Amino acid sequence: MKRTTQLLGAVSAVALVAMSSTPALAVGTTAGDTITNNVSVSFQVGGEDQTAVTDSDTFTVDRVIDVNVNFTGTSPESVSPGEDNVVLAFDVTNLSNDVVDLDLSTVLTGGTAANIENIEIYLDSDGDGVLDAGELAAGPITFLDEVAADDGTGTETISVLVVADITTDAVNTDTFDIVLVADAHEDGGIGVLGAEITATAGANTAGVDTVLADGNGGTGEEADNDGAFSDQGQFEVAGAEVSVVKSSRIISDPVNGTTDPKAIPGAVIEYCIAVSNATGAATATSVSVADDLPADVTFTASDFGIFVDGTATIDTSGATPVATCAGGTDGEGTTASYTAGGGTGGLDLIAGTLSDLPASTTRSLYFRVTIN
Repeated sequence: MKRTTQLLGAVSAVALVAMSSTPALAVGTTAGDTITNNVSVSFQVGGEDQTAVTDSDTFTVDRVIDVNVNFTGTSPESVSPGEDNVVLAFDVTNLSNDVVDLDLSTVLTGGTAANIENIEIYLDSDGDGVLDAGELAAGPITFLDEVAADDGTGTETISVLVVADITTDAVNTDTFDIVLVADAHEDGGIGVLGAEITATAGANTAGVDTVLADGNGGTGEEADNDGAFSDQGQFEVAGAEVSVVKSSRIISDPVNGTTDPKAIPGAVIEYCIAVSNATGAATATSVSVADDLPADVTFTASDFGIFVDGTATIDTSGATPVATCAGGTDGEGTTASYTAGGGTGGLDLIAGTLSDLPASTTRSLYFRVTIN
């Protein structure tokens, strides 16, 4: 710093002192910029103007590193068992007054790790919170390269997507908490992640010092003033909890008719298949039933038909639940079919499709056969 002084003579004159200066540090000023403050002192001796004295002070703006991560999606994001490429959307912002690289990482902080796979980060190039074909084809990323300093133009904020696959082992109401962490690194050049940024220790120097001014996202994955920030999103599984009960009842036999019939050759047996979806579960769609008939029975379409979307009463009082079917529509030839030898191991096959199955709903498929 330059200092200039001039001795004022001991004369009986009045000195007029005037001082002027340029503005000091402005919020957001780029690290490494120099700020100069000029001062001018004018005066008189014996009523005569004298040469003004001046001085200036110049200092270098230090670097403030501040990062923000903000989950921008809906929490929780509803997903299904077996669903691939589910998405949590985040904005990552460089609030620093310098260009930085931002190293990105994810941490699964809640949920069964075995039931969520392939957690990766993708650039959300259009910022719509949806993983489109082009973004998927571009491949996952591990850091944000040369993120602009915070200048209010919006270029300091970049949208990213945390993408994962939910396994078929996940069940209804399972949740998965995922934290996205952004850690400030030096600008390593195009395509290269620089070294992690650390604070300058000790007193201010004449060069560009570094101050870590970040807070923390409350996730427990980073702390105040460590150059990193995080936020959390959550997946919640909205799965169907489908169960099936299959029962049989004797309709008639060739000796007793319908009065106390027994399961003897020639007896007619009704098979009831009751399919239920639990309370609070997601709607089950494309519900298909495939039933391999035992070799000891024969299905004759003209005898009864194959009824779909019937009701069912399930008695759970005994050791084994017992279902009794009623109603529905004969769907043979449309929503149901019989295929001789079409089942497992060449067994005859009864197949049918039920309507969508919302939570707390039971639908049935039932038909009749004759004991050989």
